[in-house]
Amino acid sequence: MLKGQEARRLENEETAAVPRTARRTAATQVGIVGASGYTGRELLRLLLQHPRAQVRVAASRSGQGRPVAATLPHLSPPQDLVFSALEDARLGECDAVFFATPQATAMHLAPGLLERGARVIDLSADFRLSSPRQWQRWYAAEGERHACPERLAEAVYGLPEWPRGHRERIARAALVANPGCYPTAVLLALAPLLEQGAVSPRRLIVDAKSGVSGAGRRTEDARLLYAEAAESMQAYSLDGHRHLPEIRQALEAAAQEPVSVVFVPHLSPMRRGILATIYAEIAKPDTDFQALLEERYAAEPFVEVLPPGGSPSTGSTWGSNTCRIAVHRHEDRLVLLSAIDNLVKGAAGQAVQNMNLMFGHAETDGLNRAALCP
Repeated sequence: MLKGQEARRLENEETAAVPRTARRTAATQVGIVGASGYTGRELLRLLLQHPRAQVRVAASRSGQGRPVAATLPHLSPPQDLVFSALEDARLGECDAVFFATPQATAMHLAPGLLERGARVIDLSADFRLSSPRQWQRWYAAEGERHACPERLAEAVYGLPEWPRGHRERIARAALVANPGCYPTAVLLALAPLLEQGAVSPRRLIVDAKSGVSGAGRRTEDARLLYAEAAESMQAYSLDGHRHLPEIRQALEAAAQEPVSVVFVPHLSPMRRGILATIYAEIAKPDTDFQALLEERYAAEPFVEVLPPGGSPSTGSTWGSNTCRIAVHRHEDRLVLLSAIDNLVKGAAGQAVQNMNLMFGHAETDGLNRAALCP
């Protein structure tokens, strides 16, 4: 929900900064690659109700040939919208193409689409890391190399709220790398404090819990079966999670120096949501951390800083594009709590937010909805 006149003023100023050529009056024609996965379905849910977008292509290898309405009747999609095979998809006719796919898909297809004038929003990690070597280390199959390393420099990291003024870069971008779910929760809480030098970049600890939908619809991991995940919680990727280099890269940009961060993710027995608990050493003891975060996000439609003593829950974010943050001080340490819906602000919602900026729509179009609770 918009936070008064200040939010509208900020939105109008940033939209005015977008070149006239980037603005569209007609509905933005959208293609979704990977439309039948959890994130793809969430994109469909948001875009089918978007006032200024039209879903033209829904590509899905597993669902090809089936009407979307037969698989997802709750979305009330057009009867003529059919899941298409990727090779048959008319993506070149789209203004915007979303990749809700595993790694190493977008990097092969994005260059051709960009050359034909489409704008690409990649929800995988193909364009998040600035170094192709880092991508190869964390995401590549054995012996695989990045297919278009020359495109990494032009990809814009799609976190609209940070740093200040970043919306204009997103608005002008042809290629946006949508942030990961864990990094989104961590960066929104921690990056503004590192930017101000208020906390130390050393000995940062991130303890994060995620719902099982974060692993995607298709998995052979028995831990994600209901009978295994219910009534249980487990840490995973203790030797290093794939989102760690992304978190470190962004935190170092905020701090303008190297950071030391331990990141431990946990699988939680819930369908969706992320709760990140972040521990940082205080560098400036006189800082009013509550006031700092409240001022930083006062005009943001999708970030809410809870009152002193608050504790955000994942359930309070279900289905919404909102990140809820709380800050607590314990002597020389700061504890930050950050909750998001991993499928919305952590994926599809943030991607739609980026599309809105890229095409000159109101940033809240298709996203201005309350969370589902319970």
